[in-house]
Amino acid sequence: MLSKHEHIAYWVRTAEDDWEAAQSLFEASKYVHCLFFAHLVLEKYCKAHWVKDNHNNHPPKTHNLLRLIQDTHLDLIEEDLLFLEQFNDFQLEGRYPDYLFTIQKRCTFEYTQQLLEKVTYIKQCLQEKLP
Repeated sequence: MLSKHEHIAYWVRTAEDDWEAAQSLFEASKYVHCLFFAHLVLEKYCKAHWVKDNHNNHPPKTHNLLRLIQDTHLDLIEEDLLFLEQFNDFQLEGRYPDYLFTIQKRCTFEYTQQLLEKVTYIKQCLQEKLP
């Protein structure tokens, strides 16, 4: 059985793997896929915090970033919470064709780059608050 520390390390390690994938996808101009993986990064860091702050080592099976944060001791500013709420657009729904076509129009180089800068900032904040 894994310890709490090992569960947290799992979420962090897989988040960093997904971060590398997101960066590669950005360089390949696969912007929707890049943002999908960037969402996974934030989701996994939120799950690491969920594990850290709860008795159970298995976070809820949700992709909703705000839902995960609700049950942690994270104290993010309103601007960051609003970003996370909007960034949920790049989770599961992005896998369906009708939604995918709509979102592809928004995901230009500049738009994606701007979102990745904010993801980088929040990712660093979440990293700093882990043991």
